[in-house]
Amino acid sequence: MTTSTEDLDADRPAMAVGEHDEERPARTLSGRWELFVWAASIAIALLVLKQVFLPFATGNQYYLVIFLGVTLPLVFLCYRTRGSAGSADDGAGHTDNPGPLDWAFAAIALLVGLYPVIPLAIGDAGGGFDAFLDRQGILSTSDVVAGALLLVLILEATRRTTGLVLPLVCLAFLGYSYYGGYLPQNWDIAHAGVDFSQIVNALYNDQSGFYGIPLDVAATYIVLFTIYGAVLSTSGAGKFFVDISFAAFRKSRTAPGRTAAMSGFLLGTVSGSGTATTVSLGAITWPVLRKAGYPKENAGGLLAASGIGAILSPPTLGAAAFIIAEYLETSYLTVLLWAIIPTVLYYLGIVFAVEADARRFGAKSVDVDTPPVGKLLLRGGYHFASLGIIVVFLALDIPPFTAVVYATGVAALFALISQLVTGGSVLTWLRGVADSLAAGIRGALPVIAVCAAAGIITSTITKTGLGQELAAALVDAARALGPNETVILMLTVVFAAVAVSVLGLAVPVTASFIISWVVLGPALSDLGVEPAEVAMFIFYYAVLSEVTPPTALAAVAAAAITGGSVMKTMWQTWKYTLPAFLVPLAFVLTDNGSALLLQQGFVTVVWVTLVSALGVAALAVVTSGWLVGPARWPERVLCVPAALLLLYLQPLSIAIGVGFAVVAVVVHLLGRRTSNEQEPDDATPEDRGGDAEPAAGDGGVRREADEQQHG
Repeated sequence: MTTSTEDLDADRPAMAVGEHDEERPARTLSGRWELFVWAASIAIALLVLKQVFLPFATGNQYYLVIFLGVTLPLVFLCYRTRGSAGSADDGAGHTDNPGPLDWAFAAIALLVGLYPVIPLAIGDAGGGFDAFLDRQGILSTSDVVAGALLLVLILEATRRTTGLVLPLVCLAFLGYSYYGGYLPQNWDIAHAGVDFSQIVNALYNDQSGFYGIPLDVAATYIVLFTIYGAVLSTSGAGKFFVDISFAAFRKSRTAPGRTAAMSGFLLGTVSGSGTATTVSLGAITWPVLRKAGYPKENAGGLLAASGIGAILSPPTLGAAAFIIAEYLETSYLTVLLWAIIPTVLYYLGIVFAVEADARRFGAKSVDVDTPPVGKLLLRGGYHFASLGIIVVFLALDIPPFTAVVYATGVAALFALISQLVTGGSVLTWLRGVADSLAAGIRGALPVIAVCAAAGIITSTITKTGLGQELAAALVDAARALGPNETVILMLTVVFAAVAVSVLGLAVPVTASFIISWVVLGPALSDLGVEPAEVAMFIFYYAVLSEVTPPTALAAVAAAAITGGSVMKTMWQTWKYTLPAFLVPLAFVLTDNGSALLLQQGFVTVVWVTLVSALGVAALAVVTSGWLVGPARWPERVLCVPAALLLLYLQPLSIAIGVGFAVVAVVVHLLGRRTSNEQEPDDATPEDRGGDAEPAAGDGGVRREADEQQHG
């Protein structure tokens, strides 16, 4: 039976561009409340666009104060006190609209958020923004009250959007800042303690607090990219990317899995969100994977692994990538270039697993009726134009927030042309653009809350020196176990990888990266690792923690779509992504590892990439249990040291790793030969290794014809 993409469209949700991995379910607003939030979001979007071309003369911090002051109230209107899902109207008169408490929080957030720029005397303070800055270090009573209220509201906004863990972490840092003087003074992390008014001063009237780099990135880069993704999605890019993936692989037993992986990558260029991509991808490709014979949990693992790659996929990446550019004071294009080879290796590991699964499960081909690739490109290839504009403008050294605005304009223009060609109207297009602006702002709200809360952590670490002390403790622990500098670096890297992964189980990717950067980054830097490698190492482990049990949100979403077991789906996701877990180690363990970030010459980059790909392939054998046929335990065991040695990018270790890989292949081939000789002549394809599919040619055609004839 032939399946068309139009048949799949019936079950396809609108691409959830704004629903970041860091987000709990938002309210489903209705009536005038929905209209109010829609209008307010559009107004904020226009403010953000205005700042790109006509920035405030009073400086960037002035803009950040206004930005936080007008976006924070929307969090209380768009997110519930409890995280359970609701509906616009359940039929019994109950709605999901904000209540009196939500409106009270929103009003107070607006007042205290804009307090620093209000040009009126309030209590014993007065004078507007310049006067507010002049009181730095000597805040008035009303300043402290306003700052304390904003602190509480930011913590509540973070709780509503991401859960309880990150606010508790922030409270722990605040407690450490205030009570540090009560710690035993012989402890390295003890300090004199910070007065509450000075804590508020550091958060509210200092660029290292609420209005630090994380919020700056959210207010300039992230919100503009979410608007861009919403506009691109509205123009039909999501459907086009999936259709072209189906068309590219056509009809083979590995095509469904390959399509899921390729679609995840392409959709990721639009969303930059793992869970959102998983949901969109699953609704479209799960029916095909089911027809191909994928078990529910394996299909869910593939969908989650492909979706989470969206955070690693240029040109949007995840929010933390913008923060990397700011922390390292480099261009965003440079960060994109660093991400290219690791992203290829990530999806290469998934493709290896797909190839193995198609044979292990005896997957069937599914004929999805799509136009040829060439025709699709002629019809919708313009969707790639705006992505190209971003890259070209970045190459011309145009700031990314300017480049993405132009790319958004191009995407909107193509959407208009498409509307007119298909019989739509300009009014319909205008409404679509307005909806995209509103969706972009609403989609960024969780990240805005996280970035504001992250300022609490970075401010505490800066004021108390905690980061350096923890970094020194990590290195000291490695030195206690390591006999030489190489082993010390290895142990420190392993400790850091575990720490980032564990932290990522509890807090969102953006917060995990920020905390790890200020705590673990100095430890790796002290051991001679370059800043670029440190940043990308932490970034990748922060992202990969999203697919690690027991809190892998993308896997939970995939299990909800396939109906599989949540925990089994999590473990399958981890299996698909395990090869990628070791690649970041290669960044930092040897000097050659920097070639994976395009930090060295062309020849070095090529051979390092090929060796790393071989290491990923060896890991895929371990996790998938397949080489030429089913891999038995001797081959899989041999592939473990092969992969580890290959990813330690030094000539001797590579040579030994290749030796292990060759032995594994030889053992596998000899085992298959012995097994085939012992099989009876009437053995089924499954008896010979589960390869139930005809190898190629007429066999596949005959089997499909038989399927159509009999059912």
